[in-house]
Amino acid sequence: MNALEALLAEKGTLLADGATGTNLFDMGLTSGDPPEEWTLTHPDRIRTLHQRFVEAGSDIILTNTFGANRHRLKLHGMENRVRELNAAAARLAREVADAAPRKVVVGGSVGPTGELFAPLGALTFDEAVDAFAEQVEGLKEGGADVAWIETMSAPEEMKAAAESAHRAGMPFVVTASFDTAGRTMMGLAPEGLGRLSADFACEPVAYGSNCGVGASDLLAAILEITEAYPQAVVVAKANCGIPVIRGDEVVYTGTPELMGDYARLAVDVGARIIGGCCGTSFTHLAAMRQALDTHEKGERPTVDQIVARLGPLVSPPAAPQPSGEDGESGGRRRRRRG
Repeated sequence: MNALEALLAEKGTLLADGATGTNLFDMGLTSGDPPEEWTLTHPDRIRTLHQRFVEAGSDIILTNTFGANRHRLKLHGMENRVRELNAAAARLAREVADAAPRKVVVGGSVGPTGELFAPLGALTFDEAVDAFAEQVEGLKEGGADVAWIETMSAPEEMKAAAESAHRAGMPFVVTASFDTAGRTMMGLAPEGLGRLSADFACEPVAYGSNCGVGASDLLAAILEITEAYPQAVVVAKANCGIPVIRGDEVVYTGTPELMGDYARLAVDVGARIIGGCCGTSFTHLAAMRQALDTHEKGERPTVDQIVARLGPLVSPPAAPQPSGEDGESGGRRRRRRG
């Protein structure tokens, strides 16, 4: 049993951490600069990020490595430092986790490559596996407990990242972003994520959704997953309310009270790992911790009940496809018409 499975068995429901980018911007990160570089240039600030999440009640903290793959790092001339950056980031998180007064799991954050797979783009499956493997091996070297594959859209990319974790001998988690009319940008429906997991190189510890648009949208996706796969360990890691553009900034509307209510609803829809994504501060996370500690699982809510408590769906599902069409390809056709 790996560290994540052991903590799930012990506690039943876990609180993951909040936003990396949002909180680093508050610490002085400048838009356009790679946050991954701060692992080497400002390790004290990255350590503080993890420490404040632990103090807020997180059971899981994610490394500062979301874009630390060769394809994303080449935009900043750092593509030859993949293993170094990932190992260093995992060590910082491991240091904080090991010093915590309770068990804390370190998830090694693995985000998308930013490249399109062939035939839409130039990236091949084998090249993607190699890129992810380079990253995951660095995370393992630095002491991460689990590869945390997140904000994914393309099924091929999820399979490639899962293959890399399998090669490295690391347990893994996969979360997708259902941000386009209830599907990922590449057309995968929430229920399809459960089916897709059967095609991974090995079984994930957990799967679910993160980021996307509003918290209501994310919980609507989680409802679909838990209805189809009630025995799965499901992750819900929503943005802090709804993103709103104010001037040249994106501001998230979620209050600590709203995020506490989101955490309670996430339990009721069947999620067992609950956290926050973009916009989620330490204060929001502390409110979520309190909500989880005082909430007993209630009746399974409907989408309408979720909307009544958290606000409207930002990107509601499109009308059902005509009989005979494949749901995933239909999602891609809708975007081309848009």
